[in-house]
Amino acid sequence: QVQLVESGGGLVQAGGSLRLSCAASGSIVNINAMGWYRQAPGKQRELVATITSGGSTNYADSVKGRFTISRDNAKNTVYLQMNSLKPEDTAVYYCHAPVVVYRSIGLHFTGKDYWGQGTQVTVSS
Repeated sequence: QVQLVESGGGLVQAGGSLRLSCAASGSIVNINAMGWYRQAPGKQRELVATITSGGSTNYADSVKGRFTISRDNAKNTVYLQMNSLKPEDTAVYYCHAPVVVYRSIGLHFTGKDYWGQGTQVTVSS
């Protein structure tokens, strides 16, 4: 019923920039919080940034001042602008929506814990 699809990853040199996008599709009524996580090889998945529908944001200390999360509520899309990239930012980046209200057969349902398929970001030194 609900899918998250990321785009925008790639290979960039240290100091460069990338912009990730994540579009939620389906008969969506409301998504409150959306966020980005990342997982580097051999490491656990970690929080990068989150944003509520009202625009409140939260960032991991490692990306503060370099990354900016934003969203377009009308398009159910969240973005991650990544500047001053470092080799340690190399990871698969995942979009996440913890709670989504959607329509089906004329009713509203609440689904939980949606993840995108991930997009690779590689930063070369």
